[in-house]
Amino acid sequence: MIHTILNVVFPLVSVILFIVLVPTFWLFNLLRFCFKSLYPELLAGKVILITGSSTGIGEHLAYEFAKEGACLALVARREKQLHRVAQHARTIGSPNVIVLPGDVSKLEDCKRFVDQTIKHFGRLDYLVNNAAITTFGLFEDQTCVLDHTSVMNVNFWGSVYTTHFALQHLRRSKGKIITICSCGGWFATPRVSIYNASKGALLSFFETLRIEVGSDIDITVVTPGLVDTRLANKERLEEENALWVPRISAKMCAKAIVSNTKHGDKYLTVPSWMKTMLLWKTLCPEIVNSIMNFVFIYWPKISSKRSKISQLGFYPTY
Repeated sequence: MIHTILNVVFPLVSVILFIVLVPTFWLFNLLRFCFKSLYPELLAGKVILITGSSTGIGEHLAYEFAKEGACLALVARREKQLHRVAQHARTIGSPNVIVLPGDVSKLEDCKRFVDQTIKHFGRLDYLVNNAAITTFGLFEDQTCVLDHTSVMNVNFWGSVYTTHFALQHLRRSKGKIITICSCGGWFATPRVSIYNASKGALLSFFETLRIEVGSDIDITVVTPGLVDTRLANKERLEEENALWVPRISAKMCAKAIVSNTKHGDKYLTVPSWMKTMLLWKTLCPEIVNSIMNFVFIYWPKISSKRSKISQLGFYPTY
């Protein structure tokens, strides 16, 4: 009985509240944006831990934070590349950089990353969850579903593990968490179903965590579109017939993230035009699904390479 009543009353009340509250909410955000634009947060001396920082977005985030004078703890599996990034970060302005090689899919490594950062710097101001891997191919073509557990282990659990160990330190410093999610977390793209699922889980987790931690810790969720990294280089996009999709450089993406961080926004979609895809998905989901199905499944160029694509392996960014 209660649900029958709510089915009638709740939509009507929601429309009224929407009309009354949304203009006020927009005005508040406008004033907040103006204030943050006039008084952006200073990053000099901040201690920032970045996972997946040996290449791609993570590498350029290290450089952008270094230019602001931040102290860096760089995490990735490839130690040689980490040292290269660290050296350049020192050259362009970071006063103190440490290198922490390891694997975010391992719980003990994530604890070590945080512990060594605290031991070296004495505090932690920002945690940037960036490490990710992906696979390409139709889900039905995969011979063993268990082969994809590593995608969830790195993309989801790697961020969750590191966040778990960092929370107490971030509460102490009134710090921030920046999580690099993906538009794939809310916009279904064929041939990367497991990757999309991992990013969707990440999006839901950090939106929930934001409510739980309240104002003690700021959480920014970044949903980039297609970024020109090891996950999406020209050869792989050609295999997926996705060369037509506009890409943004990792450097431009990193600049937008750091700028957003200084202004304290809770969400960032880059490039910003990708937000319109969410509108299309919300208002016309059938049209969007039909277009995506045609482009990525039935287009002859895709179909002719289906067997080859299904055998592609994992592509890490950490």
